[in-house]
Amino acid sequence: MTALLIKNARVFAPQDLGKNDVLMVNDRIVAVGQNLAPQLPDLEILDASGKILTPGFFDQHIHVTGGGGEGGPSTRTPELVLSELISCGTTSVVGVSGTDYTTRSIPNLLAKVRALQTEGVSAWMYTSNYKYPATTLTDSIANDLFFVPEVIGVKIALGDHRSSFPTAQQVLAVLAEVRVGAMIAGKTGFLHIHTGNIPGAFEMYDEILAKGFPIKHIRPTHCGRIRHVFDSAVEFCKKGGWIDITTGASCCFDHPAQAVIEAVGMGVDPTHITLSTDGHGSVPRFNEKGEMVGLGVGGVDGNLKETIRLISDCKMPIEQALLFTTKNVGDALGFKDQGRVEVGACANACLFTEDFNLTHVVARGRVMMRDGEVVVKGTFEI
Repeated sequence: MTALLIKNARVFAPQDLGKNDVLMVNDRIVAVGQNLAPQLPDLEILDASGKILTPGFFDQHIHVTGGGGEGGPSTRTPELVLSELISCGTTSVVGVSGTDYTTRSIPNLLAKVRALQTEGVSAWMYTSNYKYPATTLTDSIANDLFFVPEVIGVKIALGDHRSSFPTAQQVLAVLAEVRVGAMIAGKTGFLHIHTGNIPGAFEMYDEILAKGFPIKHIRPTHCGRIRHVFDSAVEFCKKGGWIDITTGASCCFDHPAQAVIEAVGMGVDPTHITLSTDGHGSVPRFNEKGEMVGLGVGGVDGNLKETIRLISDCKMPIEQALLFTTKNVGDALGFKDQGRVEVGACANACLFTEDFNLTHVVARGRVMMRDGEVVVKGTFEI
């Protein structure tokens, strides 16, 4: 048994609970309250006086095995290592694949997700990549959802010159298999959609919704990269959907935090907005002919940066700014034990100074960063 007692922190769960103690046993939070004094063997006590405690960040779109490849084999981006996640307070991830469905296999993605679980964070994945029909681990989407616990849905690309351009009926067929397969597996099931700049994706969703299909399974991402996509995403969210704004790469506003502010100002329910990094994905730049003219690697710290920006620059209350990378993500994906500090939740937490410098990270009850230094690293990190 491992036990950790964090004392005297100002706790944002993400709601402001004031000054409290948090007791973690193994990978669960078992008590939140004042003046906790448990009698447990080998209990570690961490004094967090003067610090802010938040949930660990949840990144639901991150290329854990790397992405890229649009410019040939030398442009394949590297896979991430554990310390990258810890250094920015990310304790939960959903791994994705991208453009390259030839050299970036789905079994490799599953292996990396399981490696990250072993190394100490919480990890899941979407099966498939950009293409249609889906690239799966088994013989079908439904069987992936049923037989592989880590699979929570399927990824596809729409409105992108690298996508397969499926019809509305074909996308509906994929959604139907996701829904039924997830029902049998006891999951929610999602179609996680890379949204490109070519118009038409949200009109397709309207056609699908008009047939009576539940909106909860349709999950577009990259909703802040270009203005017409953003405006369509806002209208989609007003119908009860969720939108995900990418904190890495391009944004149609000055920064992704401003996209959040604009969406809320346009009437979007703030609990239906999430942020994700697209970390370790390639960041290609194309000219008007569709030719790649440059390439970068997406960082994994965008969620931390944009959360701090919402607080410091946009003057958003801390408890609201935290929602988009913590509780909202857990709720959106149906993980009621993720993205929150409460009894029964996964024992993930970040400690910040009052000016939001990250000092400690706890993942599944284990201190991974201490006093600003990553103390638990991946298997092959030096």
